[in-house]
Amino acid sequence: MAEAGRVVSLPARRYEREVARLSKGAGVLPPGRRLSDEPSGVVDDWGRDPGVVRRAMRLAGLRWQFSTGGATHLPKRTGALIVVNTRRFALTTLYTAFAVSHSVDRPVRFIGRSDSVPLGPLEQRLGALLDHPDEVFGALRGGELVVLGADPTARPREAGLVDHTIVGAAVAAGVRVHPAATTSSPFNRFARVEIGKASRPPRTRRGPLVELELADRVRDDIMFLLDQMGDINTGTPLDLLPLGGLGGGR
Repeated sequence: MAEAGRVVSLPARRYEREVARLSKGAGVLPPGRRLSDEPSGVVDDWGRDPGVVRRAMRLAGLRWQFSTGGATHLPKRTGALIVVNTRRFALTTLYTAFAVSHSVDRPVRFIGRSDSVPLGPLEQRLGALLDHPDEVFGALRGGELVVLGADPTARPREAGLVDHTIVGAAVAAGVRVHPAATTSSPFNRFARVEIGKASRPPRTRRGPLVELELADRVRDDIMFLLDQMGDINTGTPLDLLPLGGLGGGR
């Protein structure tokens, strides 16, 4: 169970007013838009630059060969939170965002933007959001797909704790939370993302405990997907060792 000390009650009305304020003005692109409809050089309300993203996705294709399953579970026009398992230093949330974006032909954002220069501004142009419920709520309420990484773990068949405050932002925004299992290898280009059906809390609640229970449920659903995916082949003698696969990474 995620630590109870971080339980917050999300003031949804304040968030809704902020989103309405951000949505006013020129250059706001409609939710559910296609990648091909995005004009280059137009930075959206959260700082994402479609031209930079397209170039980065082409470069990412030199490192990873993406394979995505379960994309039909995602909504076609509305927002959704996608939670993935992670390991350190493998850029899981970034390649998951690129893989899902390519599969569903929609912009996909990821959580974890740095607040330092120059990394932070670059990540923002790639679609990164601050790890803060307010910003995530605004993107989800605006109809965006957002990738959240669970806490990294050394075991490839486990998912770490899921930030329940971000899950709470999804609950307040009225969008679904989807588990996603990822596998990748540092020895070849293969990277797999498997998206599951939306996770449901074990019981219906109205208070802040719903975000805690939903965060635990999506973690369990990720580990179930990992078990279903099986181990990844690295193409090296490491495949003969009982490592249980190399799993995904952040």
